[in-house]
Amino acid sequence: MTNLNTQTTFVPGRLEQMSTRVAFFIAGFGIAAWAPLVPYAKARAGLDEGTLGLLLLCLGVGSILAMPMAGILATRFGCRRVAVGGTLLICAALPLLATVSSIPALIGALFMFGAGLGTVDSTVNLQAVIVERASGKTMMSGFHGLFSLGGIVGAAGVSALLGFGVSPLGAMLVVVVLLLIALCKAAPHMLPYGSESSGPAFAVPHGIVLFIGGMCFIVFLAEGAALDWSAVFLAQERGIDTAYAGLGYAAFALTMTVGRLTGDAIVHRLGATRVLVFGGLTAAGGLFLATFAPSWELALVGYALLGAGCSNIVPVLYTAVGKQTVMPESVAVPAITTLGYAGILSGPAVIGFIAHGSSLSFAFGLMAVLLVAVAIGGKVLKV
Repeated sequence: MTNLNTQTTFVPGRLEQMSTRVAFFIAGFGIAAWAPLVPYAKARAGLDEGTLGLLLLCLGVGSILAMPMAGILATRFGCRRVAVGGTLLICAALPLLATVSSIPALIGALFMFGAGLGTVDSTVNLQAVIVERASGKTMMSGFHGLFSLGGIVGAAGVSALLGFGVSPLGAMLVVVVLLLIALCKAAPHMLPYGSESSGPAFAVPHGIVLFIGGMCFIVFLAEGAALDWSAVFLAQERGIDTAYAGLGYAAFALTMTVGRLTGDAIVHRLGATRVLVFGGLTAAGGLFLATFAPSWELALVGYALLGAGCSNIVPVLYTAVGKQTVMPESVAVPAITTLGYAGILSGPAVIGFIAHGSSLSFAFGLMAVLLVAVAIGGKVLKV
């Protein structure tokens, strides 16, 4: 049976919606499990900060190279096979990241890990677009909410295991078992095809897809800035104790997760355009408050507003990609996913470069202006 025939005789339903949620959880859980391992890998391999930073680029390169390939493979073999393959790559890489100590081995393991993450992330977003469209309901925020929830559970769970004295390898084996259990739950009901539209295997994003991708890039740029610079800013500029400097990102992550888990109802009630406009303005106001408020307490409120504002912008943009006809979704979805990843990976470097030439406050202020541009873009987009 051809790919097209499969699509015309099979309509995704509740089981496919469930599998999509579990797959998003897998993606968030998998990437977050690595974060607590970073200090262990650094110490085991005897790396300085500069070398570690260069090695971590291998993860990003693996992800970005895998994303467009995932779209091509999903079109040919279906979302199910590609997502399963990506998850197995993650499961193979995590124990290596917990044990290898040579730089070449770390490079290989990080590249493999990044490729697995990029494959899963791109494929589940493609499936989410198809499943949401078939349902006729707003579902994308809830899907992405499971990614955020998986991230919180993964980071907290692995940190707890390590805190209780479990070895890095032992913690990763627990993660792998949980990932495989989740995969067994999701895989039977993942889509056996990859796209409902035909087109070239690869194309440079253009038109409305490039516009949407640019908006995704800015939002992920802000997320990368919050992830890597909020603690530095609070400690350096607001005098908060280093042990509590992570509260800024915690506030951001919490409101983003809650916002996404409740986002489908919000999008249904307000409409996609208002979510983009109000979300962009809320995020910009939050980052402005976090940057220029005189106290760290108000700064935490600002980071919470930033997370709330950003929470549903990207899900709405993915829904918009599923509605456009300029590019086939098998190419368009990986394209905006890649642009988003480029934003979150380049965000810390861009902020650092601007801060070096001026100040961290100026860099964050410029990021707030870009988020206002996202709000304006939401008005122009008219989704």
